[in-house]
Amino acid sequence: MGKIKITQVKSGIDRSKRQKNTLKALGLKKINQTVEHNATPQILGMVAKIAHLVVTEEV
Repeated sequence: MGKIKITQVKSGIDRSKRQKNTLKALGLKKINQTVEHNATPQILGMVAKIAHLVVTEEV
């Protein structure tokens, strides 16, 4: 299990409550903010739900 780097590239404004909560759960608050997480199935599923708002890369 590797690490994944997640960068928010679009705003959470005017998105559903579920998508906003997913951004918050990942630790993303601002555009261009980057966080690192372990690439677990739970994290990958969260990223898949908001893939249009973030960019990911393996570390």
